[in-house]
Amino acid sequence: MRTWWKIIAAVTLAVAGVYASLAMADAPLMGVVVMHGKGGSPQRNVAELADDLSARGYLVENLEMAWSGDRDYDVDVAKAESEVADALARLRERGAAKLFVAGHSQGGAFALHLAGVLPFDGAICIAPGGNVASSKFTEALGESVAKARALIAEGKGGEKARLMDFEGSKGPYPVVATPADYLTWFDPAGAMNMKRAARAVNPAVPVLWLVAARDYPGLRKFNIPMFKDLPSHPLTRMAEPDSDHIGAPSASLDEIVRWTSEVARQP
Repeated sequence: MRTWWKIIAAVTLAVAGVYASLAMADAPLMGVVVMHGKGGSPQRNVAELADDLSARGYLVENLEMAWSGDRDYDVDVAKAESEVADALARLRERGAAKLFVAGHSQGGAFALHLAGVLPFDGAICIAPGGNVASSKFTEALGESVAKARALIAEGKGGEKARLMDFEGSKGPYPVVATPADYLTWFDPAGAMNMKRAARAVNPAVPVLWLVAARDYPGLRKFNIPMFKDLPSHPLTRMAEPDSDHIGAPSASLDEIVRWTSEVARQP
């Protein structure tokens, strides 16, 4: 019986791949900026997605973002925006006619923010997380945010300090960053306030909102109803890839190919 289920699963995946390939057959050349999650890197959870998109004919820029395990918020939000803008420019120079920004977890939250800031054709938010306005974040990081504000007021905003970050799966943990840079990421009213970002999305930019079917219960409880906060657009979609949080980028490949191809074919 298990063998039959394996065969059925393999056939299902193969058929999905065929449909995805057909979907992009008449689409223009597409470029995708890929952003990893908090504490991650381009070589970890998003690597397979980036490689598979490249294999399907996409031009890909798989970036190491300010929240990686090695960078510790070494730039402010504005500089991180410019890093993505530069990657989009490189994709245009390589021939991409349609441009997308995709992110996993915190990368998904930042992709949502960027949809109201930069010009591109569609945002792909994969199991988005890191909402600094949530009660868990404000309770865990309230003292650290207050410390950053105080240091800035003392004229020490450019001096690195030991501050705190938070991730639901492991709780608070330290990062070393300048208070000025840190506050742009963790101000509850700032860029990573996901409710604010959703409402600020450019109405002309469609969003693919991917909520992993086996994601952390707290993220699903937040992300499913938050889809309604996005501006109305005929191509904005929500889908639930069959995966946990970590596996969401790989599990979302076929839906991403189908959706980007649909968006790219629009005038």
